[in-house]
Amino acid sequence: MTPQLPFPAEHPLEVPPLLRALAAQGPVHRVRTRVGHEALLVTGYEEVKKYLSDERLGRSHPDPANAARTGESALFGGPRGGFETELEEHARMRDRLQPHFSPKRMRAFTPRVEALTDQLIDAMTSPADLCEALALPLPILVICELLGVPYEDRPQFREWSQQTSDVTNRELSEQGLFALYGYGQELVRRKRKEPGDDFISRMIDTVSDDEIAMLSMAMLFAGHETTVVAIELGALFLLENRSQWELLVERPELIQGAVDEMLRMPADAIGVIPRYARTDLDICGAAVRTGDLIVLDTTAANHDAEAFPEPDRFDITRENAHHIAFGHGLRYCIGAPLARIELRVVFSKLVERCPGLRLAMPAEQIERQPDKLTSGVDRLPVTF
Repeated sequence: MTPQLPFPAEHPLEVPPLLRALAAQGPVHRVRTRVGHEALLVTGYEEVKKYLSDERLGRSHPDPANAARTGESALFGGPRGGFETELEEHARMRDRLQPHFSPKRMRAFTPRVEALTDQLIDAMTSPADLCEALALPLPILVICELLGVPYEDRPQFREWSQQTSDVTNRELSEQGLFALYGYGQELVRRKRKEPGDDFISRMIDTVSDDEIAMLSMAMLFAGHETTVVAIELGALFLLENRSQWELLVERPELIQGAVDEMLRMPADAIGVIPRYARTDLDICGAAVRTGDLIVLDTTAANHDAEAFPEPDRFDITRENAHHIAFGHGLRYCIGAPLARIELRVVFSKLVERCPGLRLAMPAEQIERQPDKLTSGVDRLPVTF
């Protein structure tokens, strides 16, 4: 039988055994998606890296209504953008956004991230749910300040974000996305009347209001959902691998390597990146026709033994950390500098201020959220 995504895992931190078995057989595989559609799964590190930046693959489709889908999420489950204009639109979007999320601008924002992290840790008492106490509020606080979104609106846009990320109910996902877009339009109207020093205010005179609303809400979603999960799973890996946590406490200068290893290791839904063939082509001997769905699996790529010796070993001293958790090439994640800063600050502060931090329950009992695009955890109980 043709394997069907998503592949089950027995432990919240493990690569699914079926994915591991397929990857061992070769770099490409015929599979069915969560909704039963045919796709070509690419698992090899070099192959995934190559096709992430191949312009013959894209996010749009010549016949969107009949395109294969990875799931029911309105934002990532199927094609997006115009087939004829995708490359031009993508380049224009990156040109608009890059200056606002440059490494230099993000470094200047680091003291603010540090202050927000300190405030949240100050309020923590043992025992605590690290999700509710830190992993969830920090990325929301940060992205709200950068975009100019009122933090007090977080319960509402968090609910919409959760609806948007639902991979099993397209109607609910579309409702969440539509609500987020409407909220973004209202924010743009407010900023026109009372501009501030934030992304939305700075974009007002450069693009249309509808485009600002779309971009800002996409960043609101991606800028907190993915970072929340990165902090949750990063903490899980560090605390489950106790010797690595203790090593980081003893040698905090290893933080950058720790962050890269936390980004490389997780097996999650975000690692399944959909692309559509823009032309007929051959992928490692597999014939691909225009419009076919290609699934690039960065989880499998980041656990390829050819690229990462002993790939399932969590090692914060690992050298040559060339993972592709943020993508590669022209589609490399614009928010990567911000995410790196948040992860570096969070775990630097935790090892400094809470060196005795421990999981309050076995890691295998911590549940992931399989119906959500970002596949985070429900809770992360800790003591310190």
